[in-house]
Amino acid sequence: MKVILQRWVYQGICLWMLLSVPVYATTRVAILEFELLDLTLAPKIQEEKERAASIKPMLQELLEAKGGYELININAKTQHYANQGVGYLFDHHDVVADLGQQFGADFVVMGRVHKASHLFVYFLVQLVSVKTQRLVGNYVVEIKGPQKKLTIKGVESVAEKINKTLKSLQ
Repeated sequence: MKVILQRWVYQGICLWMLLSVPVYATTRVAILEFELLDLTLAPKIQEEKERAASIKPMLQELLEAKGGYELININAKTQHYANQGVGYLFDHHDVVADLGQQFGADFVVMGRVHKASHLFVYFLVQLVSVKTQRLVGNYVVEIKGPQKKLTIKGVESVAEKINKTLKSLQ
């Protein structure tokens, strides 16, 4: 009888310890492919297409490392079908939120490489809450100079801003 009582007490203490530990849900973030809006006289050169394509994987890696977020993949084909044209998703946060909801994301990051000149580009990035279907972060990073080196610095800056916003919403 004493052994059974001790076992119940031990099991009760273990259960109490388990239930008293706070459980933190991992924030699920989807990052869409960045679109290229090239307004120069020689638009959409291969180098700029490659830059735009490189941003999503870099941003995914940084957000996973910095914030420990669960990254949700929304494939390019699905994104393409949701997009009605250049800039459509930027102007329709409800559509972006619906897209994120289909894949189980809490937040969706979408971005644009806005090239107005051969001397500089802007990374325009928006963070949308799936729950509220509203914009919760709007970031602009200007990149001037050598492309590859400063592209990485620009993405690091965006990741830091997104991480700060997400931490403030938790």
